[in-house]
Amino acid sequence: MSSLSLASIFAGGCRSFGAPVTALRTLASTHTYLFNKHQNNNSLAWFSLSSRKGTFSYASSGAEVTCTTTSSSANGYLDYDRLLPCPSHNRPPRVEHLVVLEEGPVLDYICKALNLPHLFVADLIHFGAVHYALVCPQPPPTATPEQVSLFKKFTAPSVLKKRASIKGKTVREAQKTFRITHVDQFLEAGSYLRVHVHPKRFPRCYEIDWKSRIIAVTESYVVLDKPAGTSVGGTTDNIEESCATFATRALGLPTPLKTTHQIDNCTEGCVVLARTKEYCSVFHGKIREKKVKKLYLALAASPVPVGVITHYMRPVNIAPRIVSEEFIKGWNLCQLEVLECKKVPWPDAITEETYSVEDCGWPSKDYAYECKINLLTGRTHQIRAQLAACGAPLVGDSMYMPAAIAEIASPGVNPFGKFQKQCTSEEDQSLATAEWVLQHGKEPSVAIGLQACQISWDDGKHIYNAGSPWWRRLT
Repeated sequence: MSSLSLASIFAGGCRSFGAPVTALRTLASTHTYLFNKHQNNNSLAWFSLSSRKGTFSYASSGAEVTCTTTSSSANGYLDYDRLLPCPSHNRPPRVEHLVVLEEGPVLDYICKALNLPHLFVADLIHFGAVHYALVCPQPPPTATPEQVSLFKKFTAPSVLKKRASIKGKTVREAQKTFRITHVDQFLEAGSYLRVHVHPKRFPRCYEIDWKSRIIAVTESYVVLDKPAGTSVGGTTDNIEESCATFATRALGLPTPLKTTHQIDNCTEGCVVLARTKEYCSVFHGKIREKKVKKLYLALAASPVPVGVITHYMRPVNIAPRIVSEEFIKGWNLCQLEVLECKKVPWPDAITEETYSVEDCGWPSKDYAYECKINLLTGRTHQIRAQLAACGAPLVGDSMYMPAAIAEIASPGVNPFGKFQKQCTSEEDQSLATAEWVLQHGKEPSVAIGLQACQISWDDGKHIYNAGSPWWRRLT
């Protein structure tokens, strides 16, 4: 069998580190949920999800797996170097869902169940990529009779009443998942685990001079000029590679910064990070009371009319976000105000390459249009979806620009656009909506033409501005 390093497995050709591990076996998996009883008989794989035809399990080759020690980098904060070097591209998702048959520490359990090295699993826990529930969740609709039988076995009242940890809880409450934060956390038999073996990575975090991105530091909060290609407060499977974590380290703060609001990973600009739980609650209150005002700069592919633009957004919490110009009962109001729109040169090839701006196939790239926008309602992807619906998608927006191009080529393909075709039944409407969703592309990997250029609150008592947007920096 060939010998592989963790770097070659998870970083795709980056420098090697640590002792080699041996690939013991390959577990078959598919896009669907699978049932698998692991060989150690101490656990059950409830189902396994992977977008590759094969998922890999690894164990040490007898010698102790070693890693380089944590060291201090030039900018003063600690390097985290077990899941490093960070791969330049994310690996296909691999999520393992497990039911515990034998109690014990979480680290030992996962290592045995998935044949993964101890240090790597410890890093997954550090990254926040491992979640648990006291009771396994309801199996998916695609579950086999055997999977359903297992669920019933572990949630039978005669079994649950013997577990002191869930006394006083409903089954639904016991199925709530929590992030595991300690490698020695004890697991009861019957507990459920979700392990993100390939967490989403953010290589941009390691390229940024974070101190230079700090706009303001006060006793209560920090204002950061967030770089594109980063997550404000982390993701379901990665809380390590986030703006909050790296800004905390750059400032040498003893307590981690806390997120108060979000902007998309592909968007840059002003975000407020709270230094205390108390101020986090205070700022959330200001947002609820609409005391926080946000201005954006958007680089659109076509001109946008000045004034208020209104749409209604489908209340489905997945991307892409679908909007309609006409009122639809139950859909959420989306409003933004375009304060100005000016013609500017389309970013040149060097600028686009520097900021990893994707070529989405827009037919005319002589000019773009920089718009200043006052966001009146704060919906996810609102500016991106609304401007695309106006035929002016953002430069580099690989999710919404393909749909805008498709609508230009085939008016009527958008069932909620100006040239929408009347559907005769709910089934026809559902099919048209599903086809429209398919016209959209994937989420951008790094930057799009969008910056949160200013944030203010308390009637302008506090005002903070971001630096120049990426499309101006090399001109």
